[in-house]
Parts: sequence; structure tokens; C-alpha cells
Amino acid sequence: MPLSPHEAAQRLAEVRKAIAAAEARFGALNGPVELVAVSKTFPAEAIAPFLAAGQRVFGENRVQETRDKWPALRAAYPDAVLHLIGPLQTNKVKDAVALFDVIETVDRDRLAAALAAEMVRAGRRLPVFVQVNIGLEPQKAGIPPAEAAEFVARCRREHGLTVSGLMCIPPEGEPPGPFFAQLRGLAQLAEVENLSMGMSGDFPVAIAMGATHVRLGSALFGPRA
Repeated sequence: MPLSPHEAAQRLAEVRKAIAAAEARFGALNGPVELVAVSKTFPAEAIAPFLAAGQRVFGENRVQETRDKWPALRAAYPDAVLHLIGPLQTNKVKDAVALFDVIETVDRDRLAAALAAEMVRAGRRLPVFVQVNIGLEPQKAGIPPAEAAEFVARCRREHGLTVSGLMCIPPEGEPPGPFFAQLRGLAQLAEVENLSMGMSGDFPVAIAMGATHVRLGSALFGPRA
């Protein structure tokens, strides 16, 4: 059942307070940490109370789901900003460029080239993040860490993309701190400013390691079905 507007506002305030506490304790690498509310799998009626409470940046995993539920929400809140945080197939690039404001999951040359071509065609130059498979997990997407800096350079040089940061999901069941620290080191090598890392269970650690964006779902919306 969706949260009431009061409950959503209260939960959002609690999360922002926790982010601010981590910033105060550890410092912020690049100014205030951006909260990306991960609304994937949640219906529009669950998202609306958070929009009403003032949250504007959201993360979605799937192009089709976003196309189904966000047009009415964006009509009501045209300043909402959508991040694609799930894997993107090249045949969905046209819709992705039309629907999203930031693409966080660029992980191969073919996708980079397709995005660049569609951005030119659509006249929408979106910032992108490169997804790094920080734990070298075979089931996860992402560029291997050793190739990340060169891939960022190639995205800029050959594809003309605006690469603003790196994104990762650390291995489940392992301490995330070393993986977040490694991503920060890769960001310095690649000369990018932003780090999208940290979720509901580990975002204070991510902020300690330099996160500029944290992707929180269950802390706001509750558990997924």
C-alpha cells in the first residue's frame, strides 16, 4: 500500500537527515550528495507522495516501465529528473534518450555509439555514467575496473559522450568500503567528478568514500514485493 503524503514526507526527511549526518561526519567530495530515489517496480501512486514532499530525482531500471508510469507524473512535476540505473539494450536507446535525463549504465562501446548517435538525432545531450563491474561478478553488467579509465576516454574521444561519473554495485555479502574506495580511485584516473554508489544498506559508507549520488529505494518506499 502506498505511503500517505505525511508518511512519505517523514521518511524522506529521515533519509535526508541521515545523508546530512554522513556528509557532516565524512565530508562531501563534490558538494551536497544527490539522493536518487529508486522507484523501480513501484507504481505511480507510490511515487506521487514523494514528489509532493519535494523529492525530484528518481531512478528507474526499465525503459518500458518508465514509459508506462512516468508521463502523468512528469506532467504534474515537470522538474522531475530521471536516472536510468538498469541495463540498457541498444534497441531501447531511442526511448531511453527521450525518457531519461541521465544514463548511469553505459558499459560497452556499441551502447556508447548508439547513445551518441541518438542524442545527436534527438538534440538531447544527456550526461552519462560508466558502470563498473567493481567486483568482477559474471552475473553483473559493467566495464572491468582495469579498463574503466580507457573506456571513459574512448567514450569522450570517439563517441563524444559527456561522461560525468562512474557507477557501481558492490558484491552482496562483502564489506562495500574497499569497492567504493576503488571506484573513487578509478574516478580520479578517469578524470570524472561524480560517483554513483551506495544504496539503502550502505550509503553512509559510500558517502565516507566519496559518493556524490546515492541510490536509495527501500529506505524510502519500503521493501519490494
